Amino acid sequence: MRWFKPNLKNYFLALMGTGEVTYSTLQDHAESIRQFILDELGESGEKTHPKIVLRVRYAQDVQSLWYARGDIMAVLAAMHGETIAREKIGRISDQFKGLLPRGLSSRPSPLTN
Repeated sequence: MRWFKPNLKNYFLALMGTGEVTYSTLQDHAESIRQFILDELGESGEKTHPKIVLRVRYAQDVQSLWYARGDIMAVLAAMHGETIAREKIGRISDQFKGLLPRGLSSRPSPLTN
């Protein structure tokens, strides 16, 4: 179920400082990010964690994909170890630049140097 119509969603995005991003641009980016995440998970991730793959596959928008990163990190860490998982999540997070409201962007972690 959609809570906001595309034009209302654009209005809220414009208020939050990302007014140059249109609804169709967000949809196009969501598809490319979705495919990027699925590629990072690979076939083994799809076989061992089908619920997470379904969550990514059926995410409604860019923000839904953003919020799925925690679960994706857990899957990647289980498959590859935490160091490689952090690198992959970093590449995934880079895909979201300029697409999210300022409050949703990730902050630098004190754990990485």
